[in-house]
Amino acid sequence: MIYVTHSYLPPLEEYVSYLTGIWERNQLTNNGPLLLELEGQLSAYMGGPCVQFTSNGTIALQLAIQALNLTGEIITTPFSYVATTSVILWEKCTPVYVDIEEATFCIDADKIEAAITPRTSAILATHVYGYPCDVVKIEAIAQRHQLKVIYDGAHAFGTKVAGRSLLTYGDLTACSFHATKLFHTGEGGALIAHTDELAKKIWLLKSFGHFGDDHMLLGINGKNSEFHAALGLCMLPRVTELIATRAQLYQLYHHELAGLTLRYPVMPAGIEYNYAYFPVVFENEAQLLDIKQLLAENEIDARRYFFPSLNHLPYAPSESCPVAEDIATRVLCLPFYPQLPPVQVRRIAGLVRAGLTRKLPVVPYTA
Repeated sequence: MIYVTHSYLPPLEEYVSYLTGIWERNQLTNNGPLLLELEGQLSAYMGGPCVQFTSNGTIALQLAIQALNLTGEIITTPFSYVATTSVILWEKCTPVYVDIEEATFCIDADKIEAAITPRTSAILATHVYGYPCDVVKIEAIAQRHQLKVIYDGAHAFGTKVAGRSLLTYGDLTACSFHATKLFHTGEGGALIAHTDELAKKIWLLKSFGHFGDDHMLLGINGKNSEFHAALGLCMLPRVTELIATRAQLYQLYHHELAGLTLRYPVMPAGIEYNYAYFPVVFENEAQLLDIKQLLAENEIDARRYFFPSLNHLPYAPSESCPVAEDIATRVLCLPFYPQLPPVQVRRIAGLVRAGLTRKLPVVPYTA
């Protein structure tokens, strides 16, 4: 079975060398030396912000809402993974959906101000598939209305805007380091802050709110372990190479799918892209479902990423977001990861072409 993504693992002996140190020190968690080293290396990679390593990306988003003392309404996108909405609801705030851009599938900054009310406290936007939101417009809007900005950067590791890490925009950016991500720690996440004061507050929030016997605020357990940090230390030096390989597969997919009635997100000018996913948009949902079934019959797992549009969740506010609703019914992410052989990219693209044209034979793959 070829899945939509496949975790990259570094050489086992390299990871084991870190495990040896863990066994010698017998410190498995609670801000051990490997975790602190990873936070330092991540900060250097991103250009110097304060990085707090967390247990996962969802916890990072929850900590962000707590750290910024958000209440009331949070403007957000309907086109994202469900966690972007669920954390708002979990923290007793109200998501207010603003539709997305036709080009990037990110929140449409030109529509944000119309959604602002006296109860609005923040904007929580997602860099979809690693494409950047309009960070300049969003910052200007936030300053005019004295709002906080959180970015869901789960897909954004390695993307740069004007030479600057996309993860360093906004008041806080939450990252996911889940096993399927470009950079991962097995399970994990991070919050990217710009001041030591905010980073210290996040540290307390993820550490039950106390340091030693001094209890300062209400907190939870959002810490991560030395084992996950060790995996991150193995992965980080490989990010540049992994992005380069992804770029080659991305171009190959485009070449093999050329001439078909498909559309893709538009890459904004002036960015260094991380090639996080390979989404394609079909003419209609029936066509998507037909291709998805054809791929599944050939042991290929493509994913409707994201579906449904979050404004259609049964436990969230229902608002009209026609662009997101349309894209959510027609977008499919094809298998895309560095270890995917070019021959398989050609085969997957061939099946898509066969399904759309119904002219080519569908031949099951044999190794």
